[in-house]
Parts: sequence; C-alpha cells; structure tokens
Amino acid sequence: MSTDMELHCVASLLRRGRSLDQLSTGLTLLGVVLGLVPCWLGAFNPWALTVACALLLLGLAEKYWALRVAFDADLFQRLADSPSALNENTRALDNALAALGLQPATGTQRPWRDRSRGALNLLRRQALLLAAQLLLILGCLLTSPWWAITG
Repeated sequence: MSTDMELHCVASLLRRGRSLDQLSTGLTLLGVVLGLVPCWLGAFNPWALTVACALLLLGLAEKYWALRVAFDADLFQRLADSPSALNENTRALDNALAALGLQPATGTQRPWRDRSRGALNLLRRQALLLAAQLLLILGCLLTSPWWAITG
C-alpha cells in the first residue's frame, strides 16, 4: 500500500475518535448527574457519588486522549492531502513539533509506519477508557438493586 493511502486510512480511523469522544462525554455527564443529583436532593448515597467520581475521572482521561487523537487526525489528513511533498512536509512537521516542545529535536526521521502505529495506539487508549466507562455503568446497573438493600 502506498504511503499516501496509508496516511488517508490512518487519518480516517483517527477521525472516528470524535464519535468515541462524544459517547464518552455523554456517559460522563450522565454519571455526574446521576451521582450528584441525589446528593443535592438530600439522599446521600456514597456508592453513587463514588461511581460519579470514577466516571468523571475516566471521562477526563478520555478527553485528553481524544484531543491528542484529533490533533493527529488533522496532521495525518494534511500530510495525506499533499503526498508529492511528503518528505518536505515531514521535515517541516518535525521542526514544528520540536519547536513547540511536542517532540524531542532529533536529526533522524521516524518512518511513517511507526508514526501511524503510535497514533493508532492513542486511539486504542481512548477506546479503552470509553470501554472502562461502559463497564462501570453496566456494573452499576447490574448491582444497583443491591444498593437499596445494603445502603
């Protein structure tokens, strides 16, 4: 597969991170509302508050990875749109990232396959945090009848 097609594929996959982020944002807000509303109404439930805090922390961590994935998606799309000047753009990208402190200044260039793997690993981390949120909510739904008995 040619490098420009690989770049397009990676950029397309990274753009899917936006959908993951939107779902995570909804789950985070739902968890916070369901965890904090009982506290405001005077029905303090430590389990609900703990779950709300856990969902909030997972959501914030997912948001961080979502920002990194979106940044990489834009970069990969920009580079994929001009494959004829890929080597020049790669040097310019490395210089810009080094100037911003986002990458160490080295004289060697990383191969695009390594860059692609690294960017897709960020997407996997984002998806894993979303999966953790989903498992936490599922666990709460399955155990919530026991909260009323033990709480």
